[in-house]
Amino acid sequence: MTYQVAAPLLDACVLGIVANGDSYGYTLTQKVRELIDISESTLYPVLRRLQKEKYLETYDQPYQGRNRRYYRITDEGKNILLHYREEWDAYKGKIDLLLG
Repeated sequence: MTYQVAAPLLDACVLGIVANGDSYGYTLTQKVRELIDISESTLYPVLRRLQKEKYLETYDQPYQGRNRRYYRITDEGKNILLHYREEWDAYKGKIDLLLG
């Protein structure tokens, strides 16, 4: 993709994925990378920041003798995701008008 992905948009994408169901780190990063050209190392700091801001919470689940860390969206995360969606719709509408 030619365009840069700003931090709030990346946050919104991650929250949107987790809002559809709990996800562990690797799967979540792969889902984002399917659509956005971004390095895996960029996404883990995003996950930590969203957790610190209380938009995501984590829990561990055993899988084949190891623990997987799963991310779940919080109520605060759902609220900010709604805000991001509203902002995106307004922004997208303006860009669509400019591009014709």
